[in-house]
Amino acid sequence: MRLHLLVLLALCGAGSTSGALSYSLGGSWRIRNGNGSLDLLGTVPGCVHSTLFQQGFIQDPYYGFNDLNYRWISLDNWIYSKEFKIPFDSSKWQMINLIFEGVDTVSEILLNNVTIGKTDNMFTKYIFDITNVIRDVNSIELRFQSAVLYATKQSKAYTSREVPPSCPPRVQKGECHVNFIRKEQCSFSWDWGPSFPTQGIWKGVRIEAYNICHLYDFTFVPMYDNRAQMWKLKIQAFFDVISPTPVGGQVIIAIPELKIQKTNNIKLQPGKRTVELSVKINKNIPVETWWPHGHGNQTGYNMTILFKLDKDLNIERSAKVYFRTVELIEEPIKGSRGLSFYFKINGLPIFLKGSNWIPPDSFQDRVTSDLLRLLLQSVVDANMNVLRVWGGGVYEQDKFYELCDELGIMVWQDFMFACALYPNEQSFMYSVAKEVAHQVRRLKSHPSIIVWSGNNENEIALMMNWYNVKITDLPVYIQDYVALYVSNIRKIVLSRDKSRPFITSSPSNGAESIAEGWVSHDPNSKNFGDVHFYDYHSDCWDWKVFPKARFVSEYGYQSWPSFSTLQTVSSEKDWFYKSNFSFHRQHHQHGNDEMLYQAGLHFTLPQSSDPLRQFKDTIYITQVMQAQCVKTETEFYRRSRSEIVNGEGHTMGALYWQLNDIWQAPSWSSLEYGGKWKMLHYFARNFFAPLLPIGFEDQGIFYVYGVSDLHSDSKVQLTVRIHAWNSLTPLYFTVTKPFVLKAGKAVSIYEQPVNTLLKTCGNCTRQNCVVSFYLSTDRKRVSPTNYHFLSSLKNAQGLLKPQITASISQQGDTFVFALETSAIAPFVWLDVGSIPGRFSDNGFFMTKKTRTVLFYPWKPTTKYKLEQSFHVTSLADIY
Repeated sequence: MRLHLLVLLALCGAGSTSGALSYSLGGSWRIRNGNGSLDLLGTVPGCVHSTLFQQGFIQDPYYGFNDLNYRWISLDNWIYSKEFKIPFDSSKWQMINLIFEGVDTVSEILLNNVTIGKTDNMFTKYIFDITNVIRDVNSIELRFQSAVLYATKQSKAYTSREVPPSCPPRVQKGECHVNFIRKEQCSFSWDWGPSFPTQGIWKGVRIEAYNICHLYDFTFVPMYDNRAQMWKLKIQAFFDVISPTPVGGQVIIAIPELKIQKTNNIKLQPGKRTVELSVKINKNIPVETWWPHGHGNQTGYNMTILFKLDKDLNIERSAKVYFRTVELIEEPIKGSRGLSFYFKINGLPIFLKGSNWIPPDSFQDRVTSDLLRLLLQSVVDANMNVLRVWGGGVYEQDKFYELCDELGIMVWQDFMFACALYPNEQSFMYSVAKEVAHQVRRLKSHPSIIVWSGNNENEIALMMNWYNVKITDLPVYIQDYVALYVSNIRKIVLSRDKSRPFITSSPSNGAESIAEGWVSHDPNSKNFGDVHFYDYHSDCWDWKVFPKARFVSEYGYQSWPSFSTLQTVSSEKDWFYKSNFSFHRQHHQHGNDEMLYQAGLHFTLPQSSDPLRQFKDTIYITQVMQAQCVKTETEFYRRSRSEIVNGEGHTMGALYWQLNDIWQAPSWSSLEYGGKWKMLHYFARNFFAPLLPIGFEDQGIFYVYGVSDLHSDSKVQLTVRIHAWNSLTPLYFTVTKPFVLKAGKAVSIYEQPVNTLLKTCGNCTRQNCVVSFYLSTDRKRVSPTNYHFLSSLKNAQGLLKPQITASISQQGDTFVFALETSAIAPFVWLDVGSIPGRFSDNGFFMTKKTRTVLFYPWKPTTKYKLEQSFHVTSLADIY
């Protein structure tokens, strides 16, 4: 067991700074292509594709087949240029730096026709000394190289050995050799996204000028003294001292709510210097901890740090201080071989409920703060408490992590390496080292980040030989793997952040992988670490196909996004399931067929003779299938929390693949591009509920498990009902005696042979009845109503086509949908087209004549617009 204790501070902006100035070079820049045939004004931060679209030179890159039509953009070499006048006298400043927070990706930078530096890593901050180059009036130019051509050139120049995979599968329609460039890996294509290898200045750029010394960064190192039961706060402040003589003064640290006011004397020697400060929190002053969503508050404390230095130089910073501990528990389990793999936050074991995050757009300048808040609010609204930032995208912008801190979303943070082997040449390793050091310093202050992970699926790719390397060459590739993720990345992370655990890969066997020399013979073992699991051919309603693993960090099934989302990027000729457009948007081999196969196991597939109706109905049935499959799998993982069966179990995490979409296409997501909730996301709100009854069958016996994520025991009752498909009146119901559902446990609370259950209601058969159940306290429901199918719904007998009507009214900013049905209706789907917002519930069962559902618009709308856009579908409507 390793204990990682953390006092975390999320930066909330710099305070006033004397003796230094900052001048942004963001805004308007000229952008031209290699031969000068295109010359236009663009915006920084931004990229070439966005500029061409905004200026009307191209259509929406996401429309139709434009990812192929606009491939020429990525193959050209583009130039960014700007002329500017500095609003200060450069002769009065001893040091002037040009700072790029992010350059995408390979460029040569010239200031006043002097080359001041080069870039080759999208994830690194670049600082260039321009003191002797800058003038009153200046010209700056960034000469970009095509990322695609650069990657190809690097691959050809690397002669040590092959570094697979060379190219993505043809179905992805992507570019090759992305593992030779430190750039967003999925920008060269992925099985859920397009190929748009961008070029541009994707983050802020500024000039900083200062005299004497400059505070250019500061971080926080945690410590908790178990014996003294006392928090300690260690602060690191990074200075560039350009004074030829030492600079003295005081630093004053204040956290008023914790009654802290501490003053230290300091003396800074010339050069790059680090000031280390330590603050003890009086153990008699109560400190509120930061908790994940659903487990407590996200309490933080305001802190200021003031450096009062010689020559009246005052530098002040402010920050938000969060206190929490994180432990990754890997220890023996009684009755099982292997080790546990779960997280404790503030000493409490937490079941991680969530999903996997990918970039929300191919063009980072379109990822706004509003979009991030919308997506992340949808995470907590669905009862999730964690996101895994997947290793093939980007280290997200500061606002993402600030929102996760605020909302209580834990973050499993991958480093940006995914599904590939990588070169081991010195220049590549050095670039990675700078990237990792920068990102750890930038991000480690956030309480939301609970674990660093070296890569996505590269241990399993290597050891399961995904790329068919010669067995005789495997030791060399293992050596390269260890050099990159252990000797390089892990070493840097642990030297800069001992406050949270580091694992080398996902999936991985954790401590067991380390014991086997950092790579395990079976990195996807159910008895260690975390597991990724996909199976599109077995029946997803059969819970026995799923791994009873310690922690499942990826699993899922595809579906199509809603018609209103697809409509924005397609035309009428595209609107059928086997159109060229439908095949083009599907980047997973056989994905469209797999969806229909899985749906066809339990549902009658759409049969309309109208191609458009058929297309919409097929979209609907893929979403029903996806939601039901992921529900079944997730509930299996949640009910496996507290038990060991045949040596397997103690599952403590379920992170389905994937949360969000990068464009409008079929994928594993529960949120469509732009944030619209699929049926799966509504289901997630229920299957991730803090109190949940879970039903399943085993050898003819119907079981219900009660699952609790609460911190205290609950005294509850279970109600079980049986409905005939053709009647809104239940045939049978029973209510158990009150019982105690233990906090943080999953236990069996009901069992009954199915045959016995059917006999209780007269003429019930598996085909004509359905079971529903819920938990209550004093007749008040405290869980979602869950259900269990006794047969496939394509075999359901008596299922009627319901007439469902809705009356819409408005209450403040919320709209009330009063629904009425003529018959039982499974998978009722309410849709208001392109009007942005979400319902309080959707994809639900109507087993009563009436039901009220709320709609929360994300932008102002009207009752009239909702009435005009509203459409309702239930399962029988597509037959």
